[in-house]
Amino acid sequence: MPDVGNDQTFDFDVCVVGSANLDLVATVQRLPGPGETVAGHSYAEYPGGKGLNQAVAAARAGAKVAFVGAVGDDAAGATLRGVLTENRIADQHLAITAQPTGRALIGVSATGENSIIVVAGANATVSGTDVPRSRVVLAQLEVSLPAVEQCLATARAAGSITVLNPAPAQPLDESILRLCDFVIPNEHEVAVLGGADRLLELGARAVVVTLGSRGADLYSPAGVTHVQAFAVTPIDTTAAGDSFCGALCARLAARDELPTALSFAAAAGALCTTKAGAVPSIPTRAAIESLIARPRPAAR
Repeated sequence: MPDVGNDQTFDFDVCVVGSANLDLVATVQRLPGPGETVAGHSYAEYPGGKGLNQAVAAARAGAKVAFVGAVGDDAAGATLRGVLTENRIADQHLAITAQPTGRALIGVSATGENSIIVVAGANATVSGTDVPRSRVVLAQLEVSLPAVEQCLATARAAGSITVLNPAPAQPLDESILRLCDFVIPNEHEVAVLGGADRLLELGARAVVVTLGSRGADLYSPAGVTHVQAFAVTPIDTTAAGDSFCGALCARLAARDELPTALSFAAAAGALCTTKAGAVPSIPTRAAIESLIARPRPAAR
């Protein structure tokens, strides 16, 4: 893990630079194929967006959090600003723009799997130039790549731990990847980026590949270590990866040893799948610690 000295002064534990969306969620028995229409069982609207989800996850995990993003001057934007306030997330770096607040159209199957279409809206205006001094800075790919590179460069110059969740999956220039201390992709995303070994060669201290219900794999110069999953009954997997990322960053900021931080993150991701919606499903630190304390069988 990067050495963040005790003499460093940071205003926040975690700063998340990313998207804020209103999620429009329909539940179905199974997700439709190309050209197919299926009947929905229910519909709901939830606050979401990978950036907002991860900021809430870090805050509920106990971190002092700032959010850098953008919303529209509309009802959806007001709702998302309210989420930041409710979770005590600093919003001084949230822009209110003429563009409409971003939307995510989400289908959720009976098994809890999802399919998501994102419309960026105001998220496309995020610049990444105004990043407060934070022990850990976390970014994703629902804002522009120049914004991602700018925020990581600013964070690196300030002595922050830099973390990238490269989702949604897309190829990235080496100039971005070389700015990352930690990279947290899923199996598809790491393949798009050329594999964990390539990311380590480009300078990442560690690559954490999330595997859904199978836990995660930690790749580092020392080798590969498996992070055991927590057994739960999933209802909706939306935001599970975001919960993992935010919780991990909260514990990195608290200077946990990496195995401890990863177990905490795995528990957060698992708990998130047991409730519907994005932000509403993100667990608190107390709930996460309760799950960790329970005896559990070895993962298969």
